[in-house]
Amino acid sequence: MDASQLAQVEALCETLYTGSTSAKSDSGGPISRQDAQARLLSLQSSADYIPQCQYILDHSTSHYARLVASNSLTELITTHWNNFTVPQRIDIRNYVLGYLANQGPGLQDFVVISLIKLVCRITKLGWFDDPTHRELTDDVTKFLQATIDHCILGLKILNQLVDELNIPTTGRTLTQHRKTSVSFRDVCLFKVFQLGLTTLKQLQSRAISAEPKQEAILGEQALSLTVRCLNFDFIGTNPDESTEDVGTIQAPTAWRTFLQDGGTLELLFDFYANTEPPRSSKAMEAIILLCSIRRSLFPSDKDRAIFLGRVMSGIRELLSKQTGLQHQDNYHQFCRLLGRLKANYQLSEL
Repeated sequence: MDASQLAQVEALCETLYTGSTSAKSDSGGPISRQDAQARLLSLQSSADYIPQCQYILDHSTSHYARLVASNSLTELITTHWNNFTVPQRIDIRNYVLGYLANQGPGLQDFVVISLIKLVCRITKLGWFDDPTHRELTDDVTKFLQATIDHCILGLKILNQLVDELNIPTTGRTLTQHRKTSVSFRDVCLFKVFQLGLTTLKQLQSRAISAEPKQEAILGEQALSLTVRCLNFDFIGTNPDESTEDVGTIQAPTAWRTFLQDGGTLELLFDFYANTEPPRSSKAMEAIILLCSIRRSLFPSDKDRAIFLGRVMSGIRELLSKQTGLQHQDNYHQFCRLLGRLKANYQLSEL
C-alpha cells in the first residue's frame, strides 16, 4: 500500500461513516455508502491484507480508517488463525500492544475499543500456543503504573480480557472455550480482580492524582472490572444472559481472604456513598455479588455471620441517611441487594 491507496481508503471510510462524497468511482461519480462498505470489506477477505491494515494504522490520521483497519485485523485473525505460525501470532500481539501504548491515549474511544478487542481475541485464541499470551495481565500492569491515560487504557484492556475469556467465540467449540476459560480462571483472574480492587483503594486514599473527569473514568472502569470478575462463569454453567439473577457465585477458595475481608465491603460501600451513578450503582452491584458467594467459601458459620453483620451494618447506615436512593439506578440495585439477601440467607441468620 502507498500514500495514494491510503488516501482512497480514507475517502471510502469517510463515505461509509459520515456520508461524505469525497470518494469517487472509476467514472468520477460519487460512491454510495453500500459501495464503500463493499470495497472496504475486501480488507477482510484474505490474510494477505494484514500488512495493508498495519500500514493504515501506522500512517493514517483518519480515525475511521484506523477503525476499519482494526476491525479487519480482528476478523482476519479470527477467521485465518490456523494459517499463522506461533511467532507470527506473537508478533501481531506485540504490535497491537505497542501501538496501544504509544498511540492509545490520543485515539478516539471507538478505535481504542476495537484495538483492545483485537489484542484480547489474539490472547484467547493463542492461550495455549505460547506462555507470552498468558502474560497479558503482567504487560497491562505496566500500563497501570504509567500515566493516568495509560492506567485507564490498562483497565479497559482487563475489562475486555475478562469478557473475551468468559464468553464463547463463534466458530470455536464449547470444549475449546471451556478449556481456555478454566485456565484463565486459574492463572490470571484472581490477579485481575486484585488489580481492580487495588485501583479502587488508590482512588479512595488519593494515591492516584488525577483530574475529576479522569478519576471518574478510573473509578468506573475499576468497579466494572470488579463486577466482571465476580460475575465470571467459574464452573462452566454458561447461564442464559436473559436470566435476571444467578443465585450463587462459585468463587474459588483461593479468593476467600479478599472476599470475606471487611475492608473489601467497606471500600465498596464507601464508593457507593461518595460517588454518583454509574459508579455508585456499580459499587452496589459488586456488593450484591459479594452477598451471593457460596456458603462453603466461609470456613465456619461464625465467619459467615460476621460477614453478614458487616453487610447489614452498611445497609442500616445507608437507609438511615437515605444515601444515594434518590437516583433510580442506585434504588434499583439496592432493591436487588435486598432480594439477594432474602434468597441467600435465612431470616434467623439476620
